[in-house]
This record gives sequence, structure tokens and C-alpha cells, in this order.
Amino acid sequence: MTIAYLNGEFLPLEEARISPLDRGFLFGDGIYEVIPSYGGKMVGFGPHIDRMIDGLASLEIGLKWGHDQWREICEELIKRNPEPQLGLYLHVTRGADTIRHHPYPEGVAPTVFAMPTAIPPAPIPERDKVKAYKVSSMQDKRWRRCNIKSISLLGNVMHYQAGHAQGNGEVLLYNTNNELTECGACNAYIVKDGVVITPPLDAQILPGITRLIALGVLRKDGSIPVQERIITMDEVENADEIWISSSSKEIAPVTTLDGKPVGDGKPGPIWEKAAKLYSAGKYDF
Repeated sequence: MTIAYLNGEFLPLEEARISPLDRGFLFGDGIYEVIPSYGGKMVGFGPHIDRMIDGLASLEIGLKWGHDQWREICEELIKRNPEPQLGLYLHVTRGADTIRHHPYPEGVAPTVFAMPTAIPPAPIPERDKVKAYKVSSMQDKRWRRCNIKSISLLGNVMHYQAGHAQGNGEVLLYNTNNELTECGACNAYIVKDGVVITPPLDAQILPGITRLIALGVLRKDGSIPVQERIITMDEVENADEIWISSSSKEIAPVTTLDGKPVGDGKPGPIWEKAAKLYSAGKYDF
């Protein structure tokens, strides 16, 4: 039985209920996070909660919780759901009003929900054992505030589904200037001549926590050069390696883009070195 949290109470997930007038249900008016946990150890807890707090402030949702409140809930969910690996899904909406009305209501208490989700074991950072991804590419047609981790994910879902329908595990998105932004549910990187390159953070891109950790461990190690700069799709198509990253995938290699092999069509050596550095350092953030 899965135990979840809803508005101050731990309860079986199937018993959790919200009002149909909750603004998360009606408008997608809320923020979420997913924190991976392996053997009871959370990856990137602090940065995840910092991003949650920033997102709530951006939407003017008045939940004034700090790290301590969230840590208590997360640790209790881990305790009550003793699985070897969990994704801790945290979800805050503006709350339930008495009418359906577009402006932000006053005097409404936020809805706070959290639940464990199943995630696979941490990827093995070895070229002959890791799961590699096939991806397709398409123009990014989402809204212009992708830096906010909103629960309103219809644009991401439609992009992801388009790739899925083509038999691919992700989709690389590019803007109207033919510049790489990110993926349906991941950040994106290329490798060229031994240099790891990823788009700079702006409103087109979610500031991924795995991205933050990955760049941090690579820069700390110093053996692999890293650049944050605009990447054209011509560069993507001619990259030696392509990677994607997310909390559950960690850093994953892409071996096929739009039906064509990336590099030699196998996970690359720079990926393997970076993935091992990430695996060794991911609990330090």
C-alpha cells in the first residue's frame, strides 16, 4: 500500500482527495518537484527545494515552507514506503476556491500533496551496460516561461508523445532561431572535440537539478571542459555525442537522432567518464 501526504495528513494514496475547484485541477496553477532517493538517500534535496521555493514565489503562491518542513515530509514518505529507490513527487497548488475565476484568489490555503513514485535503479555508468536513447527533434512550441516547473505540462506532454509515437524515448526541442533548448522532460547537451556544451539557462529552459549537479561535478574535476552557450541544430546534428539528463535518467547517452546514428552510434567515452563522475558526486549536493 502506497502512503502519500495531503494537507498535513499521511494516508493511503487511494484515499487522497482534492476539491474539483482546486486551481491545480482547473488551471494547472501550481508547482512540482521530483526528488530521487536511493536506499533512503535523496539526491539534490537542497537544490530541488530551492527551485520549488523560487517557483512558488514566481506564481505568488503563499506557502512559506522552508527546507525543514519538506525534509520532514520526504523522510517520512521514505520511512513509510520502504522501497530501494523512490521518486518523491512534491506538488503544491494555489488551492481550492469557491468559484472558477481566473484571477488569483485571496485567502485560499495552498494544497500540498506528496507521494512516492516508482523509479528504476540508478543507471550504470558504463558504455556497454547503460540504456541509450533514440530521440527525434522538433520545434519547441511550449509557453515562454519554461524556467518555472509548473504542473501545467500539456506542451511537454504533446512534444513527448510525438516522439513516443515515432518510437523514440525523448525529443530534442529547438526554437525559431534553430537553436537547441531542451527536451520534453530533460535537459540536453552535446559533446564536440572533447568539450561538453549545453544551452545557457533562460526562460526557454528548466534549470534542471541533474544539470546543476552534473556541471558542478565536471567543473570540480576539471578534466572535461564545459561550456554553456547557444547551440545550433547544425551543431547538434554534427555532434560527437549527445546527452540528456533528468532526475530519474541521471546523465543518459543518445545514440540515434531522427533515425541517424550519433557519432558511431554507441554511448561515447566522454559520456562514460562524466557519468562516473556524476555517480560518485551526486550525493554531495
